[in-house]
Amino acid sequence: MSKVLVFGHQNPDTDTIASAISMAYLQQQLGVDAEAVALGEMNEETAYALNEFGVEPLRIIDHAKSETSQVMLVDHNEAQQSVSDIKEVEVLAVVDHHRIANFETANPLYYRAEPVGCTNTIIYKMYQEHGITIPKEVAGLMLSAIISDTLLFKSPTCTSEDVNVAEKLATIAEVDMNVYGLNMLKAGTNLGTKSDEDLLNMDAKSFNMGDKVVRIGQVNTVDVQDVLSRQASVEAAMTSQNQTEGYDLFVLIITNILDSDSVILVVGEPKENVEKAFNVTLENNTALLKGVVSRKKQVVPQLTESF
Repeated sequence: MSKVLVFGHQNPDTDTIASAISMAYLQQQLGVDAEAVALGEMNEETAYALNEFGVEPLRIIDHAKSETSQVMLVDHNEAQQSVSDIKEVEVLAVVDHHRIANFETANPLYYRAEPVGCTNTIIYKMYQEHGITIPKEVAGLMLSAIISDTLLFKSPTCTSEDVNVAEKLATIAEVDMNVYGLNMLKAGTNLGTKSDEDLLNMDAKSFNMGDKVVRIGQVNTVDVQDVLSRQASVEAAMTSQNQTEGYDLFVLIITNILDSDSVILVVGEPKENVEKAFNVTLENNTALLKGVVSRKKQVVPQLTESF
């Protein structure tokens, strides 16, 4: 078997990067020549985690076929979220915790999807099943991923499995997961130095809903006014992306990690589908979504149904 590239989705978040690293290490211990790579620049939260545990940033790729014929996907499965030439390589495995859509393969594969808060919760179980010891630095990144995806266990996507696994990983990584977790999440809320395009691309995914393409981005903050104070320029950037990338609708979720609420900013059409999905009325293209913090569980399913 030739080298196998392991990667998560475009605009990678902490779970995507940590999943690629933890999955690649597991495969290496099982005799696979696997390399973890990324499909974009990491964010500040992820950089904090990598620095904390002394792990180098991943190499970034745009295409896979020029390097390998076989890949493994983590933290995603939808083709439009993956590497640009995903249809030209063989997918050997998928480990994910999202919906399954726009995905098919020519050959059988290992596919594992579980309704938990984080991909690394699943990968932890794979380590246990194979009897592979998790190194301290890998455990720290896996813990970081669970904290990130569950917003320190506050997200409705969080399950008892996520909490139990996080506790075990914190022991291996030798950190207080609550103290470390809050510091890591805060590291990801420094938005002042970000351009409008950076804000929109930090954590954004495209979804096919009905006959529309919906772009959904999310930023975490401790004060939503950090983003809303620049609403005009952010909206202009969203409009530009809609036009150049072919999105019909762009929804930006601005999440306050302290209050566990979000404000959505919507550009494009049909806006009435957004209002229907969340039973809100948009005012100046915005609406408050009380208790909403999870794109996967509290935004995507509701929007999909409304379309």
